[in-house]
Amino acid sequence: MAVNAARPSRPLRIAGPALGVLIAALLAAAVWIGGDLRDAQAAADDRRAAVQAAGVHAVALLSVNHHSADADLKRVLDTSTGAARVAYARSLGTLKADAIKNKALRTGALRASGIVSLTGNTARVMVVGDMVTRQDGSKKAPHEQFSRWNMEVTRVGGIWLVSKAELV
Repeated sequence: MAVNAARPSRPLRIAGPALGVLIAALLAAAVWIGGDLRDAQAAADDRRAAVQAAGVHAVALLSVNHHSADADLKRVLDTSTGAARVAYARSLGTLKADAIKNKALRTGALRASGIVSLTGNTARVMVVGDMVTRQDGSKKAPHEQFSRWNMEVTRVGGIWLVSKAELV
């Protein structure tokens, strides 16, 4: 029996196209899984950025020094947007006057923060912080205060800013 060298055997004729289909399916699965991984990473990055923005805002709210009240209060405005920013802007004069009048030295610290929910460009974040208030030149013991907030954080132009902060 002579073998025809020009014509491949039947198993090779079937294996070639089957291998091509298998490779195409594996490539499609890799692209699909890669897209899911990118989406998962983007969501994790958003959660992390929203929690960080809420924490930075909380520390800004808790840290006001009568020597640097303008810069301290500007940080509050810089980390907020929408209704929260409008409310802070309205009360800046009073907050600054109180800090100067009382010679306040307030130092805030973030104790805990965590994401509650994330939907699109809005996240809900719980934040816990504390503040130690001293009066410049006073011999009185510092006053400690603990605060908890439910913050709404909104992505504006790629940056997460606090749009609502409710003490709880």
